[in-house]
Amino acid sequence: MLVLGIESSCDETGVALVGFEGQQAPRLLAQGLHTQIDMHKAYGGVVPELASRDHIRRVVPLVRQVMDDACCALQDVDVVAYTAGPGLAGALLVGAGMAQALAVALGKPVLPVHHLEGHLLSPFLSADPPSYPFVALLVSGGHTQLMRVDGVGRYELLGESIDDAAGEAFDKCAKLIGLDYPGGAALSRLAQQGRPDAYAFPRPLLHSGDLDFSFAGLKTSVATQVRKLGDALSDAQRADVAASTQAAIVEVLVRKSMSALRQTGLQRLVVAGGVGANAALRDQLNAACARLRARVHYPELHLCTDNGAMIALAAAMRLQAGHADAAPAGAFEVRPRWPLVAQV
Repeated sequence: MLVLGIESSCDETGVALVGFEGQQAPRLLAQGLHTQIDMHKAYGGVVPELASRDHIRRVVPLVRQVMDDACCALQDVDVVAYTAGPGLAGALLVGAGMAQALAVALGKPVLPVHHLEGHLLSPFLSADPPSYPFVALLVSGGHTQLMRVDGVGRYELLGESIDDAAGEAFDKCAKLIGLDYPGGAALSRLAQQGRPDAYAFPRPLLHSGDLDFSFAGLKTSVATQVRKLGDALSDAQRADVAASTQAAIVEVLVRKSMSALRQTGLQRLVVAGGVGANAALRDQLNAACARLRARVHYPELHLCTDNGAMIALAAAMRLQAGHADAAPAGAFEVRPRWPLVAQV
């Protein structure tokens, strides 16, 4: 069976083709991705209207590219999957509209997919896929959550951010020290040149006893420190702020993840989402899990960002698990706000 997946929730247009037979692990046959980073950089953040228009320009050529790369015809596709939410409403409508149009033209069913479920299941495409049950750390620009995962569609929310997501905190703090959007990756690179103990930034909710996160106070603390240092930060000061910021965010993520493993009694952690590509986070999670004698799994680096492969994979795994609600093309809606635990 062939599943074509379309992702358009924010500022990446992703298309991918995944194939599977029976209960065999789905295989990624081809994928294409276009990022809008350069377009949004001039505005310091994502402009929803521009994002939607760019998805319209990119999605058809990407579908053609993926089908050509897989040496398949559109008529060979069995199910068309798309990101139904959460995300930007206008951007989601582009992918949903494309999926519905293809399904009508091909006479094939469509399957709406939860964006975060795509991230959560993306490590199953890696060379070291996990097995159930596990704790999942979903950490991205828009979401920071800890989930217990007992199978496809069997998710229990353990904790989440009550304000800014970790990736959002990375980007906002990067902007405070003059780094271009999106600043998270740039801040992480700059942090390699600084001292992580240079500034004592707070670790919000570190000792709260629960598994929730909060990063808004950290952003405020970084802003206050930058104002104290003055307008003209030296290269060394900027590097120290970056390193200290990263250290605070990473420590909270690691400590909360280890607490989740202890509280659930599980010995396996899955990390997914864009911030999951952060090298410092991976190093410290690897070390912490080794101390607990737990396994940790990550998606391949190119699958950490938003992409069509994770959407096609999630659809394929739902079909295999019997949890899919694929239906004939027709009326549809997108869900800009859509809790993952609402999934069946």
